[in-house]
Amino acid sequence: MARYHIETYGCTSNRGESRQIESALRDAGHYRVEGPEQADVAIMNSCTVVEKTERNMVRRAKELEAETADLIITGCMALAQGDEFETEGIDAQILHWDDVPTAVTNGECPTPGPGVEPVLDGVVGILPIARGCMSDCSYCITKHATGKIDSPSVAENVEKARALVHAGAKELRITGQDTGVYGWDRGERKLHVLLDRICNEIEGEFRVRVGMANPKGVHGIREELAQVFAENDELYNFIHAPVQSGSNDVLGDMRRQHQVGEYVEIVETFDEYLDYWTLSTDFIVGFPTETDEDHEQSMALLRETRPEKLNVTRFSKRPNTDAANMKGLGGTIKKKRSKEMSELKMDIVGSAYEEMVGTERRVMVVEEGTGDSVKCRDEAYRQVIVQNASDHGIELGDFLDVEITSHQTVYAFGTPTR
Repeated sequence: MARYHIETYGCTSNRGESRQIESALRDAGHYRVEGPEQADVAIMNSCTVVEKTERNMVRRAKELEAETADLIITGCMALAQGDEFETEGIDAQILHWDDVPTAVTNGECPTPGPGVEPVLDGVVGILPIARGCMSDCSYCITKHATGKIDSPSVAENVEKARALVHAGAKELRITGQDTGVYGWDRGERKLHVLLDRICNEIEGEFRVRVGMANPKGVHGIREELAQVFAENDELYNFIHAPVQSGSNDVLGDMRRQHQVGEYVEIVETFDEYLDYWTLSTDFIVGFPTETDEDHEQSMALLRETRPEKLNVTRFSKRPNTDAANMKGLGGTIKKKRSKEMSELKMDIVGSAYEEMVGTERRVMVVEEGTGDSVKCRDEAYRQVIVQNASDHGIELGDFLDVEITSHQTVYAFGTPTR
């Protein structure tokens, strides 16, 4: 049996891959230690979303190599740019996620211990429903690591979700590179079918958050999906549909599969079915072909759809992508556009949380906060902080009724009402 140390970087989907790695390792009788210096093997699940992240991954890999006997690097940077680690002289095995447990086991037969259960983050269970995507975005390096969509059956994912709930999960996070195209490789999109079955076939009190789904995948099932959200209280009224630009010209250059109008139709459909919900989206500013007019179109779309959660990223060239060969915009232009959009973002998000003040919300306690506080989520997945948790006997996984008393732009404060 081996002692392993694992570190995960990047998105929720990457964390889901790490959970699967850990589950396989635990089933084989291996056990986790907190520091690499105590481990027989260190595992780094890497990210490469932007250039700064790439530099951080190389730096951390060098540190881990010096601290442990064996190093395994997996994840998006390992699979898309594995030669970068070799160039830096780092002695590590570069492996696909699926190959990590076998490498650690080193050919040994599994020796599972008693009572092995799914690995959770507190009361959060992460469920990767598929791997890969159906897109071919000109700027994306992750596709080189994950490939095309590969969807396990609905029944298989329902059973994984049931196992997580039975192991103590109160919040299920449905993840993937693009959850909206789940099932495309099997002939049809089935995200709405999966969500409905999870909500209706699994006993227990829990909530479900759906992870990133590109607009093209959601658009074709927007009516069915919105109806499932409206009919099932277990689902947080939250979707993350990254539009990336408000200009159809730029979306074409990015090779995004949707147009602005399809994104707007998704928002309108969810507005029709849900009175209170959260729209999350992403914008890339400073794409090489983005003009001042294109940027203004993005700003106009932001004002029109008013997402309550927004990720603003300055374009950075990624190796082995088509966009890397485009003549880039200057850093000053990207910084100016990013600042302008980020300021508008804070106004929009702050207004959404301001509207919550004075209302009463049903929330679930998801994580511990700083000091004696806890982080909660309401039905639209908006974050509510409850302070002095021990005074109220509050524990992770509890459901509370709170009055929203104030906010700090990107989260609210709530006081239990009973």
